[in-house]
Amino acid sequence: MSKIIRVTTIPKSLGGLLKGQLKFMSQYYHIIGISGEGEGRLDRVSKEEGVEVIAVEMTRKITPFRDLKAVYKLYKIFRKQKPDIVHSHTPKAGTLSMLAAKLAGVPNRLHTIAGLPLLEVTGAKRKLLDVVEKVTYRCATMIYPNSFGLKDIIIENKYTSPKKLKVIAKGSSNGIDTNYFDPALYSDQDNESLRKELNINETDKVLIYLGRLVKDKGINELVLAFKKLCEESTDVKLLLVGIFENDLDPLLPETEKEINTNPNIIFAGWQTDVRPYFAISDILAFPSYREGFPNVVMQAGAMGVASVVTDINGCNEIVSDGVNGLVIPVKNTQKLYESLKKLIDDDVLRNDIASRSRDSITSRYRNEFVWKELLKEYNSLTH
Repeated sequence: MSKIIRVTTIPKSLGGLLKGQLKFMSQYYHIIGISGEGEGRLDRVSKEEGVEVIAVEMTRKITPFRDLKAVYKLYKIFRKQKPDIVHSHTPKAGTLSMLAAKLAGVPNRLHTIAGLPLLEVTGAKRKLLDVVEKVTYRCATMIYPNSFGLKDIIIENKYTSPKKLKVIAKGSSNGIDTNYFDPALYSDQDNESLRKELNINETDKVLIYLGRLVKDKGINELVLAFKKLCEESTDVKLLLVGIFENDLDPLLPETEKEINTNPNIIFAGWQTDVRPYFAISDILAFPSYREGFPNVVMQAGAMGVASVVTDINGCNEIVSDGVNGLVIPVKNTQKLYESLKKLIDDDVLRNDIASRSRDSITSRYRNEFVWKELLKEYNSLTH
C-alpha cells in the first residue's frame, strides 16, 4: 500500500480542519499524521482518525533555530518512512516539511494553501515572508490553493508557475459535513433554552461572528458597525464565538472596551460545538480582510443562516451577492453597517436568502465530494 504523510503545524489543524479526511484516505493509503504534541491532542487525532501519528514541534512564528531543528527531524522521518507523498497544510508546516521532503527525495511534495497571512504584512517582514513563500513553492511539486481567488493571488504575486497550481473540487481544504451542520437537528425548545441562557429575548435579531477575535478578521469594523446599530435599535444582539489573540493580532483598545461594556454584545468564548450558536442566529457577520476558504461561511450556510461577507477570495466564491448572502467591500464599516441593517430590517429578504443558504452548500461543498476529488489526485500521482 502506498504511503502518504500529512503534516500540519498544530494537532487542531490535523484533527479539526481535516476532520474525517485522514480516516477516509486510510481506506486507500497508509496514512501517517505529523504535527506538534499539543497537550495530548495528537493522540486524540490518532484515535479519532484511526491513523499512526508522529510528534514534531513546530512554531507558528519565525524561530530560526527551532525551525532548523524541526526540518532535521522531519528529514529523518521522511528518510525512514519513504512516503510516496508528503502533503502539508498551514504555513509553517508547509515551509518546513516541503524543504525536508525535497532533501529526503520524496517524489510527490504537495502543499495546500488556505490563506496568505503575509498579504496584510508590509516592509522588511513582508519581503522575508515573500522569500519564504517562494522557497516553499519551489520545494513542492504541486501547490493546491483552496480557492480560485487564492490561485489568482498566487499567480499575481509570482510565487510560482501557474502549471504548479491546482484547485481541488470547487475549493475548500476539507469540505463540510452537511449531515452534522444541519439546522433540523435543533428543536425550537433547544434554541429557546440557549437564547434564555445567553439572555437573548424572543424578539432580538442575533448577529453571529465565529472565529479568532483579531484585527485581520474585521472585528474593529464589526464592533463599530454594531455600536451604530445599537443606537437605532434595542432588539439586536451580537454573539461573538471565539478567542482573542492579543499577542499575534490585537484589537484596538476601544474595540475591546466596547465588547466588555456593551450589554448587547455577548462573548461566548471558544466553543467545541458551534452548531447551537448558529441555530439561534439570524445573520453571520464575517468582515474578514483575507481568507483561504472559510469554514465558518460554509458552516453558517449549511445551518441556513444568511451571511454578510467581504469581497475576498473564498468568501466571494461561497456567497453570491443577493442569492445566499450579501458581499461588501473590505475594511468598510459603513457598508457593513448598511448591509447588516438591511437584513435586520427586511425579514422577507433575510428569510429568502437564508432559505437558499443550505442548498448552496450541500450542492457544492459536501466533504465526501472534496475527499473523492483529492483521492483522484493522489491516485493520478501514485498509480
